[in-house]
Amino acid sequence: MGLFEDMSRFLETRLEEFMRNNPHLELQVLEEQLREQEEDTLKLILELQRKEKQLQESILSTAQEIQLWHDRVSKAKAANREDLVRAAQEREASLLREGNQFWGQMQGVKERIEKAKDLYRQIQVRRREVKAKSVEAEAARVQTKTPTSWDTGWNKSYNRSFNSGADPLDQEFRRWEADEELERLKRNIKR
Repeated sequence: MGLFEDMSRFLETRLEEFMRNNPHLELQVLEEQLREQEEDTLKLILELQRKEKQLQESILSTAQEIQLWHDRVSKAKAANREDLVRAAQEREASLLREGNQFWGQMQGVKERIEKAKDLYRQIQVRRREVKAKSVEAEAARVQTKTPTSWDTGWNKSYNRSFNSGADPLDQEFRRWEADEELERLKRNIKR
């Protein structure tokens, strides 16, 4: 167990050192984490909105049942059927309690939706800040880098896209597509 723990600590230390030496990568990682949190928060908001809609439907259904039993209480009273009056009143009271529980649950869900929306906005702000810092760090890194004869022109983009395994154009398109999807989800949430 000791060897694995030592190896784990060693790798963790090396990773932290690497990230400190490459702040632009650290910012990219942070931005990616924020993007994932943003997506998770959107999913949570959508799930809570579905739950709110279900509770609203339950409240409406319960209200209709309450009305039915209220009418039955009146009908039984008019017919002097005390045995039915008491039973119908108990059913009506039970449905009222159930409706109140649904109402309380719905209020709790609404509060959670508002908190999730606040969190979503905070994540968006933080993500924009990190993106701006990332752009600055990348610009500073590019300015300080001096190209070698093999690292210029056509050969540079060819080597990057095939040798490093990370295609910058592909990454940019993925970010753009993810941002478009997030914008679409945002518009759906605001409806």
